[in-house]
Amino acid sequence: METLVFISQNLDLIFERTVQHMSIVCVAIGLAIVTGVPVGILITLNQKAADIVLYIAAIIITIPSIALFGLMIPVLSLIGQGVGYMPAVIAVLLYSQLPIIRNTYTAITNVDPALREAARGLGMTPIQRLRRVEIPLAIPVVMAGVRIAVVMNIGITAIATYIGAGGLGAFISRGISQSDPRQLITGALMVSLLAIVSDYFLLWLQKRLTPASSSAPAGGH
Repeated sequence: METLVFISQNLDLIFERTVQHMSIVCVAIGLAIVTGVPVGILITLNQKAADIVLYIAAIIITIPSIALFGLMIPVLSLIGQGVGYMPAVIAVLLYSQLPIIRNTYTAITNVDPALREAARGLGMTPIQRLRRVEIPLAIPVVMAGVRIAVVMNIGITAIATYIGAGGLGAFISRGISQSDPRQLITGALMVSLLAIVSDYFLLWLQKRLTPASSSAPAGGH
């Protein structure tokens, strides 16, 4: 009951920190899509390059979040951005690479060879095949990778409060430091709700973007 009272009395602050939280996630995921999807497409041309890129991305995602945020401090301090928004965005961007690159690579490599041959028979160039055939068919799996990255990084971004990035993690950190379960529960609850709402929104978007002829499952990985 005390938590509900706390929430009702701090709606403006909760909204402000939710916006901060999603700002970090949305910018980082946007950059991850812009970089990860082309990389995922390019590595389909060379198996050795694919193995190396996916291995590096897998190593990055195993680094504990608090350690990665900590590593950002001395590196970005060289340009006066050691704490705050920028290191948080860069760390979340790095964590987002594996699911987006891997799903893009998997989706493109699993396109039915018969469809590629049909596109060649119609005189399409490799770029036209990619744009008109392969990418549309890959969208469900690519979007599944984006959903994984978003949900995962909404949780990880809560740790960014420890480097001054704000967000909903501030409720959790203050709840711990002040032994205040109201703030702790509020932060945890809002992060969970944000992840659920974001996942359902992206699932809806995934279905809207999926070609009617695609047989890929909506939540495929």
